[in-house]
Amino acid sequence: MADVEERLSNVVNVAESKRAAKRKANQATKKQQKKVLKVEKNTKSAGFDKEIFLETKCFVKNGLRCVHPYFFTFTTYCKGRWVGHSLIDVFKEEFRSETQEYYEKAIKAGKITVNGEVTSQIRILKDNDVIRNKVHRHEPPVTGNPLKIIALTDEIVVLDKPSSIPVHPCGRYRHNTVVFLLGKEFGLTNLFTIHRIDRLTSGILMFARTLSKAQELESQVRNRQIEKEYICRVQGEFPSEEVVCEEPIKVVTHKIGVCRVCTSEGKPCRTVFKRLNYDGKTSIVKSVPHTGRMHQIRVHLQWLGYPIVNDPIYNHQSWGPLRGRGGVSDRLVRQVIAELVKSSNIINAESGTFREEDLSRQHQQNSSNMKHEAVTNIENESLRRHCTGNKDSVSAESQSCIDNEEKNTELYYDDDCSECQIQRRDPTSDELTMCLHALSYKGPDWEFKTDLPSWAKE
Repeated sequence: MADVEERLSNVVNVAESKRAAKRKANQATKKQQKKVLKVEKNTKSAGFDKEIFLETKCFVKNGLRCVHPYFFTFTTYCKGRWVGHSLIDVFKEEFRSETQEYYEKAIKAGKITVNGEVTSQIRILKDNDVIRNKVHRHEPPVTGNPLKIIALTDEIVVLDKPSSIPVHPCGRYRHNTVVFLLGKEFGLTNLFTIHRIDRLTSGILMFARTLSKAQELESQVRNRQIEKEYICRVQGEFPSEEVVCEEPIKVVTHKIGVCRVCTSEGKPCRTVFKRLNYDGKTSIVKSVPHTGRMHQIRVHLQWLGYPIVNDPIYNHQSWGPLRGRGGVSDRLVRQVIAELVKSSNIINAESGTFREEDLSRQHQQNSSNMKHEAVTNIENESLRRHCTGNKDSVSAESQSCIDNEEKNTELYYDDDCSECQIQRRDPTSDELTMCLHALSYKGPDWEFKTDLPSWAKE
């Protein structure tokens, strides 16, 4: 009897061990699946179909890459806080880019719909209602410098990004972004983002073309196996010896993108600087960030007292005569943010818009027609050269994004659009350039470099 009980006990123990091992294996599998999903989420595959690329056409004017205005429909589900409120009240309170009068006209004209139906402004919203808002989009121009591809394989795309072009659609930018231009001009879609650089920063930008490569590079970034080298032109005579800055950085406001050194709440970071030359007024400095905090190089240079010469934020006069050297008080930071918000220069530099004056509708119509007429007179070859770079490296399909001759100018004007009533001056090259360039990125078994920018060769 004892032997039987012992054998039964052994059987039970073996079965329990098998179940425990199975549970452990399942947990490991789920953990790995979560890790893969996290990587997929972080890398954000950027894929767009061809219909999106055909929303509008681009053209080059005065060295700037411009986009014709186009209609775009925003779609969203009714948020919890909107339930029980009227359609006009939601737009009046939540979306203040236009006037209440505009939204009333848009609802009546069917540009704003609920569940695909034309409705009234007093309609009460319910949970899961689908709201669509058809708007006339005006994108700010960016530099006409072409995207220069440094490396292109089955697994990776590496390019030298010009200043002023954002990486992904954001704010008022959509077609004038790196991922859209890569898709339209080179046929490169479904890319995985490995890292980003600021809109005004130029230089190395990498994308993975496969999930496995994205996971590999994402792991290298997370484990700080990638060495980055930047070049910048700063104000004043930077010390000749190597300078290491380890001041922690805190994001003060995401809305306009401002950070500061903050010892109590900032995140740890480290940047190594080395002066390359000094011309009597400014210095060319090599920067090696060992961490990747937002605006890290720009903030550390400001704290050291050598801000980037044309940095629209950290070399702004609102920081005082020392430009924030050695840190600033909380009170001054609040004043700086308020000043930056009021300053059209900083907001325009970040958004890419430059409002000159408000015009009457007829005046703007005439100005718009004159503008399009001037565009049609630009040499076709000049347009193709500026907008696509090396013609031999661009597919034939990509040429469709170049607007060499446009006859139906009325397609780009909307009577109800407030942007169509405004004349904006084009930004200058200085306003689209910041002297900060990602010069090289190096991993465990790879390295990519760019040429020095023109402002670093002077």
